Amino acid sequence: MLRNGEILHRKDYPSPNPHIRLEEITYWSDGFKVKGMLAEPVSGGNYDGIIYLRGGIQHVGMVRPSRIAQFASQGFVVFAPYYRGNRGGEGRDEFAGADRQDAVNAVEILKQNPKVNKERIHLYAFSRGGIMALWTAILREDITSVVTWAGVSDVIFTYNERKDMRRMMKRVIGGTPNNMPDAYRERTALFRVDEINAPVLIIHGMKDENVSFEQAILLENALRQKDKQYETWYFPEYNHYFPPAHNAQIVRDLCDWMKQQGE
Repeated sequence: MLRNGEILHRKDYPSPNPHIRLEEITYWSDGFKVKGMLAEPVSGGNYDGIIYLRGGIQHVGMVRPSRIAQFASQGFVVFAPYYRGNRGGEGRDEFAGADRQDAVNAVEILKQNPKVNKERIHLYAFSRGGIMALWTAILREDITSVVTWAGVSDVIFTYNERKDMRRMMKRVIGGTPNNMPDAYRERTALFRVDEINAPVLIIHGMKDENVSFEQAILLENALRQKDKQYETWYFPEYNHYFPPAHNAQIVRDLCDWMKQQGE
């Protein structure tokens, strides 16, 4: 009997950084073979782990080797699930439906790595990954911290504000918020943030038109109402994508923030 998070196959992947080793991992998640990418420092040591939760859906927003190597170079072992139905993985990407279990089960990949401190697993999420991270923090009790950058927090809000995504969301979710309200509501983690016990860092550009700044405010308000530990880094001048130099600096800063949590 296969267990969730069991590694079925692994193969080396070309790394853009000689100090970081990359592997593509195939693992078991609720009856599906799902793929993802692992990045770890070549040098030995005991590192915190990061589950990197990508944005987009299918080929849009796919995990970039250079990006997860960038995080690993800050002194982490990083695993980025592609989510089911992507890059040859089984099943179907459901935009934070049952596929949220692919993020939940990804934590077990890090816990099997001898270089990872199993007591210190963090979640980093971008865009659509935000909703995946919130659900992972709700459904697991062993998360040290959560960072959501330009993250989706309300799927109904996303449907309403992104007209260009409505056809995809209707196809993937099965309808609209009007004719299938339960399917959208059950994807929206805001109603269960009282179950998040890890500190949350919310990063958002206030000019973001892909995932509006209002989504950050919704999450902040929900966390505050439940008296949860959170911090916000808001940037009035930026949209969904930050200039490369400042982006790199924020990655360094958020990695430092993660290392400070739970100590």
